[in-house]
Order: sequence, then structure tokens, then C-alpha cells
Amino acid sequence: MTIAAPPRASHDAGEDVVVGAQPLRRPDTRSSRLMTRRAWWLLALNLLIPGSAQVLAGNRRLGRVGLAATALMWVFVVLTAVTALLWPTVLFTLGTNGVALLVIQLVLLAYAVLWIVLTIDTLRLIRLVNVRAGARPIVAVLAILGLVVGSGGAVYAAQQLIAPAREAIASIFTNNAPPVPPSNGYYNFLLLGADSGLGRDSMRFDSISVVSVNADTGAVHIIGIPRDLAYAPFADGPMRDRYPDGFEGHPSASCGWGPGINQLMNAVEICQPDQGKQIYPDAAAKSSTPAIEATKDAAEGILGIQIPYYVFVDMKGFADIVDALGGVDITVQERLPKGGGPTYEGEPAADWAIGWIEAGPQHMDGDTAQWYARSRYTTSDWDRMRRQRELQQAILAQASPANVLSRFQAVAAAGSDLVKTDIPDSMLGYLVQLGVKAKEQPVQTLELTPKGAGIDTDEPNAEQYAHVRDLIQQMLYPPSPTPTPEG
Repeated sequence: MTIAAPPRASHDAGEDVVVGAQPLRRPDTRSSRLMTRRAWWLLALNLLIPGSAQVLAGNRRLGRVGLAATALMWVFVVLTAVTALLWPTVLFTLGTNGVALLVIQLVLLAYAVLWIVLTIDTLRLIRLVNVRAGARPIVAVLAILGLVVGSGGAVYAAQQLIAPAREAIASIFTNNAPPVPPSNGYYNFLLLGADSGLGRDSMRFDSISVVSVNADTGAVHIIGIPRDLAYAPFADGPMRDRYPDGFEGHPSASCGWGPGINQLMNAVEICQPDQGKQIYPDAAAKSSTPAIEATKDAAEGILGIQIPYYVFVDMKGFADIVDALGGVDITVQERLPKGGGPTYEGEPAADWAIGWIEAGPQHMDGDTAQWYARSRYTTSDWDRMRRQRELQQAILAQASPANVLSRFQAVAAAGSDLVKTDIPDSMLGYLVQLGVKAKEQPVQTLELTPKGAGIDTDEPNAEQYAHVRDLIQQMLYPPSPTPTPEG
């Protein structure tokens, strides 16, 4: 009886070689053509379905871990997309929650490490020494590119998007108190701007506004309060007890103040022996200050609305947020100088200006935008209020989701340096959703100036303040149009 010898593998050029029933797991390493083709398959599997290369050709336990992680990532992506379409509030809430962001960051970093392990193991399974010489560098480069796309993308998302967001939220939103419900359908925020730069004897609020956001529609109303508005009435609280007839000045050679609303910093903090802790003992616990709380009470007394929260922006760092957004577009009405102003009365601007902001459409960087908001030369405080409002609206328009996402790290870093607020972090998801709605409709503004509201800012009386409160009610709650009778 003659026993035939088993067939031998052929190694002739141009001839496919397959040994056994599992060429991926037990290939004929003597065939460079087969090993090269196998390398392409393993590379594609590792890139498209991480873990599948190990299941088919290597350590099945490692492969199952990779496949499970990949499946979970795809489930997460699909659930995120469905949630964004059906329940956006849930997504906004999770996206602004520090604990949720930390979990997402750790998961992304773990997946990046797993992808590195899988890619290195895939290269081991490929056995480059058995691949055709001409294909070896291509295989290695493609493996590195796959590693950069997969692992690098996860690391980028974790460190450049998630981490800055989590750190910014933790540094800005320090108030953990339960959120205050909307007041008569509106969330009202006191928006304060101040310059704590060199040369300032104290940091007074140069820009005071109240932003009212409709809790249902997201419609935004901005009321500008002149910084020198005098004799402001206060809402119920410690300042009303001290000034029942409105805020008054206190002339003093050592530490005095005028009756303007921006002098509250001196009256409540600078000139108080305990920096205002006796007047507002709970301010620090609420992530606020006595001066801010006093200004909040004054704004409530002036406008007749509840203002539970504030947002403070330091003008010294204002330029950073504008630069982080890529600049803002403003139509300048008149030529304005950059610089601190003349050293003596009558000195022409050409002698001290460090630059000029020309009239017409301008794309401003942060430094130019800051001078545009601060410039006093040849203009009045009313003009400055108008320009500050223009910048606020321009920043809102520029801060589109795509723009913020593409510059997220810079925006988050700038916000951490210049923004303080007592808005609870639990409100962030809801406020982000309102912000999306707000971008779809125009912003309405009202300036409490002699022209805008008919109020004498130097000597206002009770009747004028009552008129202001009537204007606010008409702006926030306009009467419904009367239907036209048929015929």
C-alpha cells in the first residue's frame, strides 16, 4: 500500500499560497505574498473594528475586550445623537456637569490606551519581517496613522475639549445652591464690567446691565444702567435700611463716595472696616461680594424685578475672550482714539493716542475691542454704553457652537480668567439650551438715559424711577395685539 505525501506549499512568484483552514491565525510565514495580504487585512480590521484582529489572529481575550470597548463607544455615539435630537436638555445637563465630564474624560483616555495596545499587538501579529520588503514601510506608516487617528483623536477630545470644559466649570461656577426659579417668566442676571488694571485706585463697576431671558422662548432683553445714575432706590434688604430715600453720597477727605450707583464699591466695601461683611454676611457663601450684592439690590429697586444672579467680567481680561473667539465684527460710527486720554485739558488726541479705530465696518481683535468699549475721548457715557452693548451683542453672535468648539480650549481658558458668577452649576444645562434659542431672535435693548428712558441721571426723582419700572414692564410683557374685526 502506497501512502501519498501531503502537498507542499508552493513559493513560485504569482501563485497564491494558503496553508490550513485559518490563514489569518496560522499563516504560512514562508510566503511573503500571503503575509503581505494578511497584513493589509489585519491593518484594516484594527482600524475599522478595533479588537477584531486579535479575535481572528491573536489573543482572543484581548480581542474581546477591544470589541466590547468599541461596541460601547458606538452605542455611546448613537445614544448621544438620539438624545441631542429628542432630549437636548439631558445632553446639555450632562455636558455641563463636572462629574459627568470627568467620567467621559477618563473613558476616552482609557480607550486611547487600549487602542495603542491593540495597534502594537496588531503590528506584532503582522510580523513585518515576513512581509514583502517594499510593503513594510507602508504597513508601518499606515499603522502609525491609524494609531494617530484613533488613539490621538480620543486623547485630543479628552484633553483639549473635555478637560478645559471641566476645569472652567469648576473655577467659574462655584455656587452649589439649588437654582432659583424664574421670576414672572424671566431669568434676570446682573452683568457687571470693571477694570482692575494698573493705575486704578479701586475697582468700580464701569459697566452695569441687567439681562432678562425669557424662561420659555429664550428672548433676551438688555437694560443698560448708567454707572453714574444717582440716588438709586434699593429693594428690601440692608441697603434700603441704611438708605430709605435712595443711595446718597458721603463726602470725606479720607474715604468718601458720591451718589452714583458705581460708588457702591466704596460705600459697601472700600470704606468699611470689615469690607462689608457686616452688611452682607452671606455674600462669600453665595460666591458673591458685598459690593455686588448691594448693586444687585439697587438694580432690583430701579427696575422693579427680581435679580437673583450676577455675572462679573473683568475688562483687564476682556481682550482674551474676544481673541479666543477670533475677533468681533463692529460697524464703528465715529473715529475713536486708543489710549488713556489727555494729560491736561485741551491736549489734542494726536499727541497721546497710541492708535485709532477708524469709522466703518471693522473686524476687531481683543485689544481694539477693549479700547472701543472704554474710549471716553470726544464721546459721552451714553456713547460708551451704546458701544458696550454693541460688543455684547457681537460676542453673542460670534459665539456660535461651531466657533466655540473649534476654539474651545482658548475660550475656556479666557473665561476662567475673567468671569465670576453665582449662577449654580446645576442651571448650566438649562441656560445653554436657552442660549441656543436666544441666538435665533434679536436682542432688545433699553438704555436708562435721558434720551432712552426720560430719566435725569444726575437728579432723578421718585416719579422718574416709577416711569422706568413701567417701561420695564412694557418691554418684558408687551400687550397682545388686538385682533382686527372681520369686515
